[in-house]
Amino acid sequence: MQEIITDKSLIAKCGLYCAACTRFLKEKCQGCDKNEKASWCKVRSCCIENNYASCADCEEFENPSDCKMYNTFMARLFGFIFNSDRTACIQLIKESGYEKFAEEMAKNKRVSLKR
Repeated sequence: MQEIITDKSLIAKCGLYCAACTRFLKEKCQGCDKNEKASWCKVRSCCIENNYASCADCEEFENPSDCKMYNTFMARLFGFIFNSDRTACIQLIKESGYEKFAEEMAKNKRVSLKR
């Protein structure tokens, strides 16, 4: 299994930190940016279409929870099941930047901030 590293390119479009994900660490996933099979992900598609590194770059929605592509039933269910707060991740990226976010997540070995 790989080691958790600090790499801002491993921040998913929705704010999750792929470098700390067990699927990524076991080399079963390439991470959001390189995972072309994730064409089903509307958040990823929107960010790529708008040339955003993540939803933190979106100027249309100050709060990503207001975006219908970001705040879906499945996303809320995922957040509940895994005690994950992607919106807090996006807010932290906005406040501290991508590099600091990656450092913080790698240091704490977290995929997401807790709800």
